[in-house]
Amino acid sequence: MTQQAQSPRSTSDVVIIGSGIVGLACAWSALREGATVTVIDRDFEGDRASHGNAGGIAVTESTPISVNGLYMKALKWLFDPLGPLSLDWKHVPSALPWFMAFRRAGNKDRFREISLALARLNDRVYDDLIPMFTDIGAMETLYRRGALTVYETDDAFAADQREWAFKRELGVRWRAMSADEIRACEPSLAPVFRHGVFLDDWSHIGNPERLVTQLRERVRQLGATFVVGRVKLLDLADALAPAAVTDTGERVKGRRLVVATGAWSAALAESIGDRVLLDSERGYNTTLPAHGIGLSREVIFAERRFVATPLDIGVRIGGAAEFAGLTAPPNFRRSDALLALGKRFLPGIDDTGAVRWMGHRPATPDSLPVIGRSPRAPSVIYAFGHGHLGLTQSATTGALVADLLANRTPGIDLEPYSISRFRN
Repeated sequence: MTQQAQSPRSTSDVVIIGSGIVGLACAWSALREGATVTVIDRDFEGDRASHGNAGGIAVTESTPISVNGLYMKALKWLFDPLGPLSLDWKHVPSALPWFMAFRRAGNKDRFREISLALARLNDRVYDDLIPMFTDIGAMETLYRRGALTVYETDDAFAADQREWAFKRELGVRWRAMSADEIRACEPSLAPVFRHGVFLDDWSHIGNPERLVTQLRERVRQLGATFVVGRVKLLDLADALAPAAVTDTGERVKGRRLVVATGAWSAALAESIGDRVLLDSERGYNTTLPAHGIGLSREVIFAERRFVATPLDIGVRIGGAAEFAGLTAPPNFRRSDALLALGKRFLPGIDDTGAVRWMGHRPATPDSLPVIGRSPRAPSVIYAFGHGHLGLTQSATTGALVADLLANRTPGIDLEPYSISRFRN
């Protein structure tokens, strides 16, 4: 529990705000470097995006979401109440700058720049992830079986060929599969898929929530101090010991502050004058513990924009993108719509005991995370905005943050991920 606001605290080397998978990975990396670490979170065991993700280590996702032509498709999807995209029209005024920037990210030159930056992160994912998973005892539930993207129509498969060719340029290993090969690979799929793409380097984990728990407990074992509190702003008045200020007035000081509060990070950045375009891309899923089917790897349904993953706790059917802000209540009809798709393409699946879920993906319009020092305060380091790739890029983000904390030159140039890109 949090100490009273008037109780003095020692100043840690690092205060990390947020205990999702990215914040904990930053804490783990800093502790392994010998730093003293304090982690602040409003509820360490509470639900978060890290718990309900699809479990994929999506190292092949090295192109931004804003692919050429998607903007017009998205406008059509908005008129389908249970389609892959939903927008709460009350959220439009605040979200408009984000959507304008999203459209610009699909520009040919910018698309290539973003893709190269994503690939630089994803190329080193396993180098960073495996040591962390080994240390916390999670390797036995890392399943390196690849993933399968499936297409129902010739037209959809043909339309994606340019992007697949570009991904191959970026180092993504994939191979096309025929209808017969798809059925041999995943017999539980309905026999409606004409084309497939097998992704060699994709993997998935058995239980995202358990992974977060394992990492949190390891961070605790390594000596981190945990403080329960909701941080409302950053205070830089003391240049040598800036503070994270909670809504109860408690000031938690550290020589460096790391902001890793996911979709809630924009307000903390703005409290010291850093502007960022960040929105909650709300994702939905349904987990089926008694599914009764055989599924070996994550399957991505290309036209329908959803996935099915064989977790240790059941088959998880997830996807959708809903823009409604951080406070609107969940619309679990979207989970039900995903389940209906799952039943259609995984015939015979048992939905007994199905568990519905909604979480907030921290999304930037260019699909790049925000990693790096604040241009206004070198003592503040940002680590948020990973969108669909929080789990995938968590350990790499932690390693890069550790480089900054130790005043080392990071292994990759962090300029593409700087918050400074949102100044204009």
